[in-house]
Amino acid sequence: MIINLPYFRDLKTKHATEILFVLLERNEPFSILAHLPAISFNPALPEHITSQFTDAIIFAIANYTLESAHINDNNFIFEAGFGEENIGTIVTVPIDNIIQITQEEIPLFINVTATLPKQEKPKNPFALNPRNKKFIKE
Repeated sequence: MIINLPYFRDLKTKHATEILFVLLERNEPFSILAHLPAISFNPALPEHITSQFTDAIIFAIANYTLESAHINDNNFIFEAGFGEENIGTIVTVPIDNIIQITQEEIPLFINVTATLPKQEKPKNPFALNPRNKKFIKE
């Protein structure tokens, strides 16, 4: 199936990156829905906040969060406040984990590969052929 091809995942990541660049360049508010397991928060958020999260989380990118947003090394990075205490943290979202980008509830981008397990690329191309396993030392 095409969604399992690394090339297709790379294509979706490139497309999301281009859309994010346009939105940031135009300074227009938008939202992203992202797959939580690969997202990092620095500093870490307290348990009473993270316990509320599900596998997919929506981030509204507006106001100060929009001003702080940028792209670096295939990551979408922004500052945001969480909970009633508005605890500030820097959020790093791998772009290939963005499931959807919306603006005013209109979907601009959907990534069907965002929640799929990432396939590790073999270090040795010789290892791609299963018949060569007997020649490879682990």
